[in-house]
Amino acid sequence: MAINEVIKLLEREYGPCHWQADRDPIDVLIETILSQNTSDANSGRAFASLKASFDSWEAVASAPAEHIALVIKSGGLSQIKAARIKWVLQQIEREQGRITLDFLKSKTITEAEDYLMRLPGVGHKTASCVLLFSLGKPSLPVDTHVFRVAKRLGLIDSKVSIEKAHSLLQEQTPPSKVYQFHIHMIEHGRRVCRARQPRCHECTLNRICPSSLCQFGPTSRCYNG
Repeated sequence: MAINEVIKLLEREYGPCHWQADRDPIDVLIETILSQNTSDANSGRAFASLKASFDSWEAVASAPAEHIALVIKSGGLSQIKAARIKWVLQQIEREQGRITLDFLKSKTITEAEDYLMRLPGVGHKTASCVLLFSLGKPSLPVDTHVFRVAKRLGLIDSKVSIEKAHSLLQEQTPPSKVYQFHIHMIEHGRRVCRARQPRCHECTLNRICPSSLCQFGPTSRCYNG
């Protein structure tokens, strides 16, 4: 299946999507770390609490991990994430002299990804979020929604790991459409192509989707993700 057809149909369903990359990269990095293994609502509350409790990222870096954990408790796994956030901020400050990622703007995607993924607990998805939403670089984050929908559409093999999916989907997606594809795939995964009981009869992609219940009925692998 051509990914361009998926992009076209999703744009028709959800409208045009304008690339916005105006957020501070440290903010996106920490917010994405907080989003790991929790809901958007919980991670959003934890991030807001963190920003409200400290005057700067330098203050977070120098705070006891136990205090950080209390502040971000609503995000879940607070002890682990507090230590990770502290380590990440301290490493950036140690290497750059201050807590900033602005220097990555002049790097290639590969160079910027490599740097970010050397930070404690930063994987491909987190690195890609920083590049896409802060630095204006077309690096495609693959979260659970993008991963699930892409497998169902046959854009990647059902047995491919989520780490391998990053490179496979990145290769297929035109750079100018990476932001739009990411946003629309997440929206579609939340609204229609849900993990359980996908709404295939409402899906704008059902005519081209090899997993559609509209084509195969209740035995479709859609029921099992």
